[in-house]
Amino acid sequence: MLKMTNIDIWIRHRQIINAVSFDVQPGAIVGLIGPNGAGKTTIMKTILGLIPFSGAVTIDNQSVTETNHAGLKSVGALIEHPALYPFLTGYQNLALYTQDEANLQAIVTQLEMTPYINRKAKGYSLGMKQKLGIALALLNHPQLVILDEPMNGLDIDATILVRQIIQQYAQQGTAFLVASHILSELEKVVTDVIIINNGQVRLNQPIATFNQVTAQRYRLQTTDMVQTQALLTDQQIPFEQDAGYLNIAQAALYMVQTLCFNQQIQFKALIPEQVSFEQRIVQLLHEKDGDEHAN
Repeated sequence: MLKMTNIDIWIRHRQIINAVSFDVQPGAIVGLIGPNGAGKTTIMKTILGLIPFSGAVTIDNQSVTETNHAGLKSVGALIEHPALYPFLTGYQNLALYTQDEANLQAIVTQLEMTPYINRKAKGYSLGMKQKLGIALALLNHPQLVILDEPMNGLDIDATILVRQIIQQYAQQGTAFLVASHILSELEKVVTDVIIINNGQVRLNQPIATFNQVTAQRYRLQTTDMVQTQALLTDQQIPFEQDAGYLNIAQAALYMVQTLCFNQQIQFKALIPEQVSFEQRIVQLLHEKDGDEHAN
């Protein structure tokens, strides 16, 4: 479906995107995650041919460039904020982009927009505008849908509804690339996770693999906490101090045990704990930043 290969972007002599490569397969819901300024929106604009770049973007084996948008016929998108005509009704905004009345009506019904679809968009709340923007992205049976912060302005009911609609479309084969800072919602819907920071892909995994590898952490207390911290720092093993304990990742546990054993440091307490999706993302970003600074 979507394939990005070695994408580089320079703006004013500064590299914004560095060697980004990933695929989005039919039916996948890929979460694009990263801090503000990481490059998420830039990547989405690149896919839509809105920014000059080097490398290759293909959609259904059709090349997309800044001057060639033929491959975008099967793509729907909501980037940053909905592009609406305020003095047209919601229905009229949608009708500008499709002649398929049945498809338009079906999306209006799915998104529960019927009560206000014939009102002018200038009077819409933020949530109404957001749903109209999502509706625009879903028009014309797209094979790939790109959504940048789709939950912005939505109340709880609308958030659940949009999540369900994304899953329904994905089950029918539509691919999604979704960026959101609401990680708890993203976790509930994505099939794959791409973490980006400083313009580079730091991790690209199925959500099941990500959860399995990073879900477990341990709270550690030893007979010599000062020396233990020094050992971890020297070996560049990430840890956090918390109320007399050191928090370490499951993946680092064997190395920590070995280091302490060699220095005749004993474990006084080793307490397993589950870590939230958000905490795992933050932890991973910090670890990757540490690796980069160390190099």
